[in-house]
Amino acid sequence: MDRITIPTACDMHVHLRQGTLMSMVTPKVVEGGVSICYVMPNLQPPITTTEMALAYKAELEALAPQVTFLMSLYLNPALTPEEIMKAKAAGIRGVKSYPRGVTTNSESGIESYDIYYDVFRAMEKEGMVLNLHGEIPSDADKNVCVMNAEEKFLNHLKEIHLAFPNLKIILEHATTEAAVNMVKSLGDTVGCTITVHHLQLVVDDWAGKCHNFCKPVAKYPSDRAALRNVILEGHPRFFLGTDSAPHPSHKKEGPEACAGVFTTPLVLPYLATILESYGALDRLEDFACNFGRKFYEVQKEEKWVGKVTLVRESWEAPKGYSFGGEGIVGEKGEVVPFMAGKPLGWKIESIEGRS
Repeated sequence: MDRITIPTACDMHVHLRQGTLMSMVTPKVVEGGVSICYVMPNLQPPITTTEMALAYKAELEALAPQVTFLMSLYLNPALTPEEIMKAKAAGIRGVKSYPRGVTTNSESGIESYDIYYDVFRAMEKEGMVLNLHGEIPSDADKNVCVMNAEEKFLNHLKEIHLAFPNLKIILEHATTEAAVNMVKSLGDTVGCTITVHHLQLVVDDWAGKCHNFCKPVAKYPSDRAALRNVILEGHPRFFLGTDSAPHPSHKKEGPEACAGVFTTPLVLPYLATILESYGALDRLEDFACNFGRKFYEVQKEEKWVGKVTLVRESWEAPKGYSFGGEGIVGEKGEVVPFMAGKPLGWKIESIEGRS
């Protein structure tokens, strides 16, 4: 098989940033073969109200008018059931939880879930989605670090699900076999996103390699195998969420590398290449296009769904994407993408209906 045609993909976890970086990244959503995406709220300041989410959505739509942007709020102590009802009426799709300090712009993150049960109850009633960054903060006294923070979080997921069985919950960017098994063990209202890079990387690939460093970090080969296998089996509650998180190269290459891998411009070429490498190319459409749409129940609200044709071709991923520049107010620099300069086996030939 040398040619594949599938619907434009859905990326159910993406960071589109702000300012000049946003201006570069957002139009590349379609370039990567994606027509609908779920947008993360961890900006500076974070998106905590309906008005902020709608204003951000308007900025994104001005940059990529064909894309359907599903917006979210940042879980925080000021969020109320009344704001949840207001957000639902305005088309906001969910609320994202960040444990304090575990990733980029999570300083306002949570420390306990119990205080949010009234909010979760309102979300369950309104049909909104709870998106969980599934880690607990590192704590040397409790032997918690980036390598086991996800596994130690999983009981929180189970407890919330048991308390609110009709609340749709997504464990975001799973990285461990334990996470896969936990999601499988829970009910149909619990889903899970898997990134492009976690299907490729293990711990040795990011240790000392700043452009592969992300949070949650890639784990052991057995964990990667579990992520790959759940896609291979075609489990419908596991679907694409790239967690594409661009940072300027100078912030990745400094003494403290920012966490994030940039995959937005090449989502489908990356996926086709990686899935084919372990015999799962036939799962591309369900994983990248169908399962996420079904879980979020978004088919009727999409502005546009095109057809993407990928062709077998050996080529190298670009080494960088520039943003900002002369005459443009704001930050400028370059973002190094995932697998920069490395060979890919598939390339997008055309996107039907792309303007």
